[in-house]
Amino acid sequence: MAERPYVLLSVAMSADGYIDDATSARLILSNPADLDRVDEVRAGCDAILVGANTVRRDNPALQVRSPARRTARSAAGRPATPARVTITGGGDLDPEARFFAAGEGARLVYVPAPRRDAVAARLGSAAGPAEVVAAGDPLSLDAVLADLAGRGVRRLLVEGGGSVLAQFLAQGLADELHLVIAPVFVGDPGAPRIAAAGPGAGPGAGPGGRLHLAEVRAIGDVVLLRYLPSAS
Repeated sequence: MAERPYVLLSVAMSADGYIDDATSARLILSNPADLDRVDEVRAGCDAILVGANTVRRDNPALQVRSPARRTARSAAGRPATPARVTITGGGDLDPEARFFAAGEGARLVYVPAPRRDAVAARLGSAAGPAEVVAAGDPLSLDAVLADLAGRGVRRLLVEGGGSVLAQFLAQGLADELHLVIAPVFVGDPGAPRIAAAGPGAGPGAGPGGRLHLAEVRAIGDVVLLRYLPSAS
């Protein structure tokens, strides 16, 4: 079993560097063709991870949308849609959120070890088949990835939010980054970006690192930049 899954980060960004605006409504930056590409990427992964703030703010279902892709996964002996994963420090999640309530598939909630029992009790049976898992104290991405590998997750897609993406990059845990640039200007300094992961955390595949540009692809009016760690 691999020590950790292959980790692919996926994010869409405005031309001025924002991944959302500051309103309560979700800003869709990708176009339909790129959203279909993301669905294809989802279909090729074993699990999809987002942070708890993304679950609260965007209420994503994190499912493969294409019936043909779901059928192909089932025919290959895989679940129709990847496992859903979130990480949370405090466990402040709505058990009726679509992360828990929509469709089938495993749901995994990783929390600091001292919070495990309290979060499991809070979510309760209302969160359906969700499993609350202790992942270090404080919560450790290495512990999360090791547990996922032990569950057979070989390919993990990380879709946000900004602080989660930044943590994977700063800790050198990203094997690939799909960055989509949209022809949109948000222009609001209060809007979310890929946030700093803490004091001294640099860009790239580890503090101070740089990524290698492996592909540039126009998809309608957006551009996909595919990056790999420099060592690759």
